[in-house]
Amino acid sequence: MKRSTSRDIRTANRYQVLRQIIARSPTSRQELAAATGLSLVTVATLVGELLDLGMLTEVGFEDSAGGRPRGLVAVNASGGALIGVDIAETYVRVELFDLALTTLSRADEDMRPGENRPEQVVAHVAAAVGSVVAQAGVEGARVLGVGVSVPGQVDRDRGVCEYAPNWDWHEVPLLDLLAEHIAHPLFLDNPLRACTVAELWFGAARGRGDTVVVNLGTGVGAGLALGGGLHRGVSNSAGEWGHTTLVLDGRLCHCGNHGCVETYVGAPGIMLNLQELSPHSTLLDPEDQTATIDALARGVAAQDPVALKVVRDTGRYLGAGIATLVNLINPEVVVLSSWVAAALGAPLLNEVREAVGRHALRRPFAATEIVLSPIPTDPVCLGAATFALEGALQSVGTARPERAPADPPSGPSSRQPQPRPHSPSRGPDFRPALERRRSRPS
Repeated sequence: MKRSTSRDIRTANRYQVLRQIIARSPTSRQELAAATGLSLVTVATLVGELLDLGMLTEVGFEDSAGGRPRGLVAVNASGGALIGVDIAETYVRVELFDLALTTLSRADEDMRPGENRPEQVVAHVAAAVGSVVAQAGVEGARVLGVGVSVPGQVDRDRGVCEYAPNWDWHEVPLLDLLAEHIAHPLFLDNPLRACTVAELWFGAARGRGDTVVVNLGTGVGAGLALGGGLHRGVSNSAGEWGHTTLVLDGRLCHCGNHGCVETYVGAPGIMLNLQELSPHSTLLDPEDQTATIDALARGVAAQDPVALKVVRDTGRYLGAGIATLVNLINPEVVVLSSWVAAALGAPLLNEVREAVGRHALRRPFAATEIVLSPIPTDPVCLGAATFALEGALQSVGTARPERAPADPPSGPSSRQPQPRPHSPSRGPDFRPALERRRSRPS
């Protein structure tokens, strides 16, 4: 297991302070110390660094009934831009945010069935990233980083998608491929972590201790926040709940096992639920997951008996699976997130709550709230943007190596080792600002 260094701890503290400021701007250093548990001296030092970097700004003083008034700081929204990329099985969505994590521009790229070779996915991402930067009119130097979420298991340090079962990807060097088209620093993780961070910052997990974020899309998983912080597991693989067995000898899953949760409550599984119930239903579009889920949602609203039965059965499967998480983790809140949950909404939520109540133990169920995600934007893009922010903060005080040529010469002799294009050290060079701060008279 990798041991934390003093630099890692400082980065984590810097990130924690900035997160609190983004969530509750404007705020005082004293309030930040109370919220983070850090000493006032440490908070003051970190705030000073972030002010010098242009990420924060002083905004006056709070009203005081007596004593020395407390200075207030807020996020400098124009101090940089962050990009979040949501790579899903049927689309690529990219959003560009300011430093307050307000969406400035957005681009979507549809992916046809079978259009999942790495080079095809990379082309869609590159096109969408270029589009959001152009729409927002942001100078390239202002982009602090691009957070990329891709389904499956990922190695963050190497920038590799180790295994994506729905695409049969194995050891795909995704960030190296993206770096050939995108000049900004790149940071990789998966949608489970992205959704969970989004809920921690702005959603139903904010201020909570233990949370489960159930990601319902083509794939299914459960992001975990324990003790108010993201839980990754020893190999960054925590949350692969979609590949736990729900039905013995059940449906074949892309992972090679049978009866996985994902095969009954992911979008393709819901389509199969519909097909088994009513093979010739007009609600079913065999070639379009989104169209089918949207048709089911409209059918439920219109009290169509087939749609009602499909959502009821899906809720029963999902509730049985979530009950195991409630019993195992005893969370404060379970959040249903991503596009399938958003489309089916309250009718699915009600079925899930009822099913969890039947299957979970009484005491942990009574302590758990089950809700839909309240985040109005794409939670995966939002969470991915925070990964870019974390990477940018990690680069504070490090030198930036020279960029490799954009168009290296071809031929075997040109294949020399190059600096990793997605390395966090290639973020904005914040060292001069910190050196200026250290050189100031006290």
